[in-house]
Amino acid sequence: MSRLKLTGISRHYGDFHAVDNINLELQSGEFVSLLGPSGCGKTTTLRMIAGFVEPTLGTIEMDGQILSSPSGSVSPDRRQMSMIFQSYAIWPNMTVEQNVAFGLELRKVQKPEIKRRVGEMLEVVRLNHLADRYPAELSGGQQQRVALARAIVIRPSVLLLDEPLSNLDATLREEMRFEIRRLHNEFHVTTVYVTHDQAEAMVTSDRIAVMNHGRIEQIAPPRELYDNPKTRFVAGFIGRTNFIEGTSDGDRISFDGFSLPCAAFERDVPSEGKAVFSVRPHSMRLSIAPPAARDGCTPVGVTVLERAFLGEHWDYIVRSFEGVSSLRVMTSPTDDIPVGASAWLEVEPRQMALIV
Repeated sequence: MSRLKLTGISRHYGDFHAVDNINLELQSGEFVSLLGPSGCGKTTTLRMIAGFVEPTLGTIEMDGQILSSPSGSVSPDRRQMSMIFQSYAIWPNMTVEQNVAFGLELRKVQKPEIKRRVGEMLEVVRLNHLADRYPAELSGGQQQRVALARAIVIRPSVLLLDEPLSNLDATLREEMRFEIRRLHNEFHVTTVYVTHDQAEAMVTSDRIAVMNHGRIEQIAPPRELYDNPKTRFVAGFIGRTNFIEGTSDGDRISFDGFSLPCAAFERDVPSEGKAVFSVRPHSMRLSIAPPAARDGCTPVGVTVLERAFLGEHWDYIVRSFEGVSSLRVMTSPTDDIPVGASAWLEVEPRQMALIV
């Protein structure tokens, strides 16, 4: 039985469909992120799971019990869930220890048990040495750890996180992504995580549900989502990519300035007509010298139009000798090719994802 199940969930505000017929199942201990741009319906979905918003249509179940439906909902305090907000919502007049203990005190847990569980939790989140500090004396990352500890210590059935890292700077965000995943590996709490940051979702999640206009466009593990996006929106939202259109005659697919044999794709491609592919900038190779023959790769002569050095890599814009459209390519920082130079681009069909 699934721990959490959303069936045909919709939320309408007049003629506006904030969430439109979402179906989603989470197994016990699974970490699923709702990923998408602002206004796609991910926070509304999370708030329906929490019980703050009632669905217009559909049902939400936990362990087989219906929590929400158009006919009525279980109140948020009876759902055995914990929610962490963007602002953390920790009490400024309480110490770290008091904040973490708060939920246990509300549940009338015995004081010795509270002391034991809070102590264990503070050690896990590496805040035991700051137990007597107040939130104003903590960094943003430390405050986030307090919020996580307070949410997990009550042992919820489901943990809900609403863009919890959005208020942190870039370095802290990167650190906390791994911290959230570490805590999940420690406690295995079924988790729904809302974010617009694809790096956060990739690091933390077992599966990612990419949302757009109130619907889930695709749900899959991070690697599968990146390598095999099913729609143009998913391909463009999960990392950088090039969209290239070709025409198939059953034997070869002709693109702007080059062609590739259908057999080289090692996946189903159209036997005739137009086809659009997603090609990641790092999946192609760029070099000054003609490349050695490699199985499955096709060298294409190109001209370098633009470039930018970004420290960890070069970012190039190139165009094939016989084409008019440009492609973006990422290379090693040692691949220093000047603007205007002729170069060779290796295209590998096995790295090209067909977009439907």
